[in-house]
Amino acid sequence: MSGVAMIFSGLRPCSLLMAAALALLIIQAQGITRQYDFNVQMANVTRLCGTKSIVTVNGRFPGPEIVAREGDRVRVRVTNLVAHNMTIHWHGIRQLRTGWADGPAYITQCPIQTGQTYVYRFTVTGQRGTLWWHAHISWFRSTVYGAIVILPKPGVPYPFPAPHKEVPVIFGEWWMADTEEVMSQALKVGGPPNISDAYTINGLPGPLYSCSAKGTFKLKVMPGKTYLLRLVNAALNDELFFSIANHTLTVVEVDAVYVKPFTVDTLVISSGQTTNVLLAAKPVYPSASFYMSATAYSVDRPPAFFDNTTVSGILEYRNPSTSSFRKELPIFSPTLPPFNDTKFVASFTTKLRSLNTPEYPATVPRSVDRRFFFTISLGTLPCPENTTCQGLHGGQYAAAVNNVSFVLPSKALLQSHFTDQTTGVYEPDFPAMPLSPFNYTGTPPNNTNLATGTRLLVLPYNTSVELVMQDTSIVGFESHPLHLHGYNFFVVGQGFGNYDPANDPAKFNLVDPVERNTVGVPPGGWVAIRFLADNPGVWFMHCHFAVHTSWGLKMAWLVQDGSKPNEKLLPPPSDMPKC
Repeated sequence: MSGVAMIFSGLRPCSLLMAAALALLIIQAQGITRQYDFNVQMANVTRLCGTKSIVTVNGRFPGPEIVAREGDRVRVRVTNLVAHNMTIHWHGIRQLRTGWADGPAYITQCPIQTGQTYVYRFTVTGQRGTLWWHAHISWFRSTVYGAIVILPKPGVPYPFPAPHKEVPVIFGEWWMADTEEVMSQALKVGGPPNISDAYTINGLPGPLYSCSAKGTFKLKVMPGKTYLLRLVNAALNDELFFSIANHTLTVVEVDAVYVKPFTVDTLVISSGQTTNVLLAAKPVYPSASFYMSATAYSVDRPPAFFDNTTVSGILEYRNPSTSSFRKELPIFSPTLPPFNDTKFVASFTTKLRSLNTPEYPATVPRSVDRRFFFTISLGTLPCPENTTCQGLHGGQYAAAVNNVSFVLPSKALLQSHFTDQTTGVYEPDFPAMPLSPFNYTGTPPNNTNLATGTRLLVLPYNTSVELVMQDTSIVGFESHPLHLHGYNFFVVGQGFGNYDPANDPAKFNLVDPVERNTVGVPPGGWVAIRFLADNPGVWFMHCHFAVHTSWGLKMAWLVQDGSKPNEKLLPPPSDMPKC
């Protein structure tokens, strides 16, 4: 007999009302099951004066929104109806003991092949805010993505004033060409890929691009009301500045973790990150409209090597006297930082602090069991024989962590680990630090060649980890948004130049560091994170620029089972796809 049924058994009618109320509380505490059907299918979409066929979920671009409450169980039935293999990643979901549902191809699962179905099953535990989902194979996330909205448990308020309305704002990139061909051609010639033709807001390029005036996202607001904007950077290869003309934004959450509120004119959001902001509409009808614009942040790349365009939506006010939205009004544009304004980015990121309240504590590990130092580098691989390559020194561009450019296996790493059939799949010997230290931010070395391999870093369950990630000058400084699957981490420190293990740790913030799942490694600098390895499985960590992931800037952690039953990876579901 279930707990709820036991409440009702043997009760007199006068007690039924109280029992019903108690049962409702139990159900709310346990959460409910949310079910979604995702059909991966082709759809024709017109943007920038041209129509092309793209991969979508349910024919929608962007895809459908997932809505759940903290504590809910989520079941997403994904059916692949296109000619390409597919997987879906639930970016930022902890996936406690359910690594089989994490989604990266050949890391936690084999792809869902054409005509096949797989049900992703996970529970939203201890999280609330904005996350997102996207394809995690090849470059299909250019069009296969959508928001995840996690509401607090019933009756639990936000730790900030309740907004009048909540609005997802998803930034993306649009190519006129087929992104699979863009990637394939770049890997074939060993050079950088062709850049995107536009950025988008909720799939729309906006009025600053050709043939796009009608394809503009419009946020319609009422004077005096406050709006919660759920920002997601789904762009493949770019970090973005975002601002709304003549308005301020109050940051209240990043990566589904509440932060101490602070107000800015402009924010920066890296590829893979989410940010919730409060927008306070003007108290009086302004008789004007306002562009809400985003453009790229890029370092050490000339504008010809990244999409240097600007996407804009329009903030429109409803006239209280007529209850309408006037179209013929003056429109104001925001002033965005220069594309390479690293000082602005550093200033913004250092403002991010965890709430660290009794309800939402910052549980940063104070002691550390294992320390790691990773170089985050671009480099080269030798050009294949009888081939001309467009990379540095005639090689082909590649990327690496600790000089190891990761090679995806042909079998899923998690399945190989679970069945103990690892021979020929991976080696458990990923280097904890660079094998050949050098002046990481000094004059670049003459030898830019990288090693290759499928090597994992093994951690015992419940290990407290400190990881310093260091950008290098090998091919030039760049900001790299590093995403860790299966975990949140605390950003305890960051700086420019080479990390100094003797002096920099004394400056670490161990009180209220920001907690997130994706962090930018500063160009020509370093970032330090801490986390507790309390989630068994194989967990991908990679740069969230698709081009760098394709070049090998990725690795994986293998967290072993603990001794207790609730510290062990659950068995795989019966419908796991096969390679």
